[in-house]
Amino acid sequence: MSSFLELLGLFLLLMLPFLYETNHIFRYYFKFMMYYGIVSFNSIVLIPAFLTRPCDVRNLLWASTWCHRVSTLIGLRWELRGKEHLAKDQACIIVANHQSSLDVLGMFDIWHVMNKCTVVAKRELFYAWPFGLAAWLAGLIFIDRVRGEKARETLNDVNRRIKKQRIKLWVFPEGTRRNTGELHPFKKGAFHMAIDQQIPILPVVFSSYCTFLNDKKKILNAGRIVITTLPPVSTDGLTKDDIDVLMDRVRSQMSETFKQTSAEALQRYKPVMKGGITVSVASSASASVSVSTTTSSAPDDAVAVAAAVASSNSGYGQPTAYGAGAAKASLLKTL
Repeated sequence: MSSFLELLGLFLLLMLPFLYETNHIFRYYFKFMMYYGIVSFNSIVLIPAFLTRPCDVRNLLWASTWCHRVSTLIGLRWELRGKEHLAKDQACIIVANHQSSLDVLGMFDIWHVMNKCTVVAKRELFYAWPFGLAAWLAGLIFIDRVRGEKARETLNDVNRRIKKQRIKLWVFPEGTRRNTGELHPFKKGAFHMAIDQQIPILPVVFSSYCTFLNDKKKILNAGRIVITTLPPVSTDGLTKDDIDVLMDRVRSQMSETFKQTSAEALQRYKPVMKGGITVSVASSASASVSVSTTTSSAPDDAVAVAAAVASSNSGYGQPTAYGAGAAKASLLKTL
């Protein structure tokens, strides 16, 4: 019986590389399992250290040192632009677009630049132990989005502290994470906070994940993401009557940057395509999008095509002899 179990274990172990290379669904779950598993393990290891200075935002620097290597393991590479804005020693409200839980890996990669920074997160994450406990000990701000008055009181207290201690507060103004190739409407909370304390808004934009991630199709491939920090937007002299104008201004800047950097990410596919070869990407509605070396570089078109590329999984992982299907597989695997 024991020898049978040993053989079965050996067989499953030998199957792992095959499944990883040929089955995008297995690869998707394996990468996320590795991501969450390593972060949870690091949380357990770091909790005793965090207890030496509980709820201190500097603890997040320790966490990022341990966790940022997960990106390399699952094939993600981050490129930071506008570093000088992010590195400035000042209190500010960072507003960033929210596409996936993978955003946290991008944050880990740049935390050493931000130095003193904490994050506003939904209260439910606190109960995802051991991560939730470690995050609380590292100074994350958990708010109850259902109880709006309580959330506002919490944020008001935090707001005064971040200005006094020159802490950066990271907020996802879209609220819910959505990987749809566009920015969604912003909530006003971050802008209220910035105006209340007359501290600047610092926009941070992650380029689209659509070229390598599709949660519905269970696709997670290697990816290269551009993180762009835009110049700070001053709130000096602004009042609550200016919130809508301020919010629209910031969102417009971020949306334009998102389209440009996402289009740039798509251009990285072009070296894989041979001149004159067109790759047809089938969507879930059985329509097709043609991608060729003459594809328009307009930002809106690029984001739409990138979404179609990541949405397709037919021919994925096939050897080069499969022609167009192989070209598409190369597109999916290479960024």
